[in-house]
Amino acid sequence: MINLVVRGLLAMGGALAALFVARDSANFGVVQGMLTTIVLVCAVLLVVLWRWRKDE
Repeated sequence: MINLVVRGLLAMGGALAALFVARDSANFGVVQGMLTTIVLVCAVLLVVLWRWRKDE
């Protein structure tokens, strides 16, 4: 299950990274990792804000 979540996050990070860096670039993996982290933080932020608004 966690494998599917990680694979989905990396796919989104890779798609975003491809907008900024060529896929055959040496630093594509680094950019993909950074953007995957940003996608994960945004997803967690959305869940937290959604639950916070739901409680009010």
